[in-house]
Amino acid sequence: MPNVIIDPVTRIEGHLRIEAKVEGGQVAEAWSSGTMFRGMELILRGRDPREAWIWAQRICGVCTTVHALASVRAVEDALRIEIPPNARLIRSLMAGAQQIQDHVVHFYHLHALDWVDVTSALRADPAATARLAASLSDWPKSSAGYFRQVRERLERVVASGQLSLFASGYWGHPAYRLPPEANLLAVAHYLEALDWQRDVIRVHAVLGGKNPHPQTYLVGGMATAIDPNEPEALNLERIGFIAERIQAMRAFVEQVYIPDVKAVAGFYPDWFALGAGHRNYLAYGGLPRGSIGDPSTFDFPRGIVLGGDLATVHPLDQARITESIARSYYDYSGGDAEVRHPWDGETTPHYTGPTPPYTELQRDAKYSWLKAPRYEGKVMEVGPLARMLVAYAGGVPRVRELVDGVLQDLGAQPAALLSTLGRVAARAVETAYLLDLMDGWLDGLAHNMMSGDLRIHDGSRWEPSTWPAEAEGWGAHEAPRGSLGHWVRIEAGRIAGYQAIVPSTWNAGPRDAAGQPGPFEAALAGTPVAEPERPLELLRTIHSFDPCVACAVHVVDARGRERVRVEVA
Repeated sequence: MPNVIIDPVTRIEGHLRIEAKVEGGQVAEAWSSGTMFRGMELILRGRDPREAWIWAQRICGVCTTVHALASVRAVEDALRIEIPPNARLIRSLMAGAQQIQDHVVHFYHLHALDWVDVTSALRADPAATARLAASLSDWPKSSAGYFRQVRERLERVVASGQLSLFASGYWGHPAYRLPPEANLLAVAHYLEALDWQRDVIRVHAVLGGKNPHPQTYLVGGMATAIDPNEPEALNLERIGFIAERIQAMRAFVEQVYIPDVKAVAGFYPDWFALGAGHRNYLAYGGLPRGSIGDPSTFDFPRGIVLGGDLATVHPLDQARITESIARSYYDYSGGDAEVRHPWDGETTPHYTGPTPPYTELQRDAKYSWLKAPRYEGKVMEVGPLARMLVAYAGGVPRVRELVDGVLQDLGAQPAALLSTLGRVAARAVETAYLLDLMDGWLDGLAHNMMSGDLRIHDGSRWEPSTWPAEAEGWGAHEAPRGSLGHWVRIEAGRIAGYQAIVPSTWNAGPRDAAGQPGPFEAALAGTPVAEPERPLELLRTIHSFDPCVACAVHVVDARGRERVRVEVA
C-alpha cells in the first residue's frame, strides 16, 4: 500500500504536511500536520488591549486586515463599545475588497494549476482559443492575436529554462483533462489576474493607509478622516476612485473569473462528488448592516449546517466551541483529554514528535502544531462553502439566485456543492454577492458624508479608567478562508489571555481525543490517486480549502530568546 507524503504543500501560506495511505487506487486514511509552532497568544499577553490589533494582524502576511478587524471587535465586545456607522462601512469596504481580491488570486494563482496543464497550452491554436473565449463572455482581451502573444510569451519562458512556479508541476498527469485551448485561455487569465489584483487592492491604500497591514483600525472605530471638503481626508474624489476600483473588480469577476470557473468545472464533473468530508459547516456570519451584536443584520448569516442537510440552519453559540490537543504538540494543565473554550485556552508548546527529518508522522500520537477545534464535539468545516450553504439554507434571496444560476449552468443539484469543486464554485458565488454589497456600502458612506455625518470613532471608552476591572470579549469575522475568531480577557487594563482560532485551524486541524479526523483528513478519504508519486488529486482537494497555515502556526521562541540579528553597516 503506497504511503503518499506531500511536505511541504506548496501554493499556500505557511507550512503544511499531508500524509495519506492509498489502498486500491484511492485514499483510505489521511493525516494533516502543521509543521511550525504558533505563538502569537504569548506575544499579546500583558499588552495594552488597544494595541492588540497591530500585533494580531501580523499573524499572517496575506490576510492582515481580517485579524485586525477580529481583534478590535474582540476588545470592543469586552468593553461594550458600539462603533459609528461610517466606521462600520469603511471596515466592510476594506473586508470586501480584500475578500474579492483573495478569491480571484486563489483561483488563478494558487489553485488553477491543479486543473490546468500549462505545458498543454503550448499546443493550443490561438484562433480556436479566441472562439472558446468568445463563447464564454465578451471580455475584450479575446482575439486570436492576443492569445498568440500569450503563447509566444509562454514559449519564451520555457525556452529560457527559468520556469519559476511552473518548474515543479505534475505536467502531463493523466488527471488533467482540459484541451490545449482551454489551458491557453487559463494561462492568459492567470497573467491578467496578476495586474488586476494589484489594482483593486489599492482600496486598502485609500482607506487603510497601506496594504498589507493597514494602519487605520482603532478600538472604537477607525482613524480614517472623512470630510467631503478636505483634500487630505476621505473625500468625494476618493469615493469616486473607490467606485472605479469596484467596477474594475466587477468587470473581471463577471467576464473572466466566473466564466472560467464554470468552464473548468465542466471538464471535471466527477469532482462534484469528491472531497466532501464530514458535511458539517459552520459560519460565524458577518458584514453587519447594524450592530455587530445583532446577527439578524448580517449579510453573511450566522449558523450551522449538519450532515449536509440544507433544509435546516442550526443556531450557533460561540460558548460551545472548544479546542482539543490530544494530537497536537501542546499541553493542557488538565491533561491531553481535556478540551477548552478559547477564553480558558492555554498555549503551552511541547514538541514530542520525531526529530526532523523523519519518514512519517507519529500517527497514533501527537503529530501537528495545530489544535483541533470542535463545536459541541463535532468536526466543522469553515470557508466560502460553509458561508454560502448557511446563506442558501437560510433563504438569503440573492445567494439563492446566484447559487441556483451556477448549478443550472453546470447541470448540478445543490448536493453537488458538498465537494472539492463545490468549494471552488462557492468562492465564485460569494464574490458576485460581495460586489453587490460593495456598491451599497460605498453609497451609504457617500450619503453620510454629504448629509454631514462625519463620525468615525467612539472615544467614550478609550481611557482604561473607564473600563471594568475584568472583562472578556469575542471578535468574529468571516475571512476569505472561513470563520475567524479572536478571544480576549482583560484584567487591570492589560491582556490577561488571548486566543485566536483561524479558519485553517478549523480545517487543517488533526484528530481529536475521540479520534475524529479533521476536515482535511476526512475530505481526502476516497480520493482517487492515479500516480502516488505525483499526488495531483490530493492537492486539488487540499487547495480547494485555500489553506493559510501561517495563520494557524508561527515560528516564535516562547522563551523570548534572540534567534537572529540583522545589522546594517
